[in-house]
Amino acid sequence: MDTGWITQIIGPDETSPSTPQLCIRAFILFLYGLLCMRIAGRRSFSSLSPFDIFIAIVVGSNISRVMTGKVPFVASLTATMVVVVMHRLLAMATMRSNWLSGFIKGKADVLARDGVINREAMIRHEASEEDLAEALRMQQVERVEDTRLVTFERGGKISVLPK
Repeated sequence: MDTGWITQIIGPDETSPSTPQLCIRAFILFLYGLLCMRIAGRRSFSSLSPFDIFIAIVVGSNISRVMTGKVPFVASLTATMVVVVMHRLLAMATMRSNWLSGFIKGKADVLARDGVINREAMIRHEASEEDLAEALRMQQVERVEDTRLVTFERGGKISVLPK
């Protein structure tokens, strides 16, 4: 397949593209980024669990390298799409499998129940007393004794249910 005309439009992979070629790449990659977001799903770029952050970094890094011409254009976009589709398939699979969901996304853990702090859970999640105090303040709760439940969530945030 003759790809000479494509190279003329987007620039070569092994050297720096010209300014107009970079602009064309930017336009194509903008549309490609939108396609990736639609395939990955809105949740991937809104909730930002650690797994979602990892995927966003990989996709962003790959797209930026394609933009500057540091990697082969079509091959890199294809590999990036494989990552996005795998992410989507895993997200769908975690909805059906509690074990897989726990493995990929982790599990929520109770840091305090009925005002009593679970020190082992605090240590396990490297949550300091100040982290706990901050989470309480964010929910307008002054003391841990005024809580029904404090949970270290799968995404790394601490949630608070006051009494």
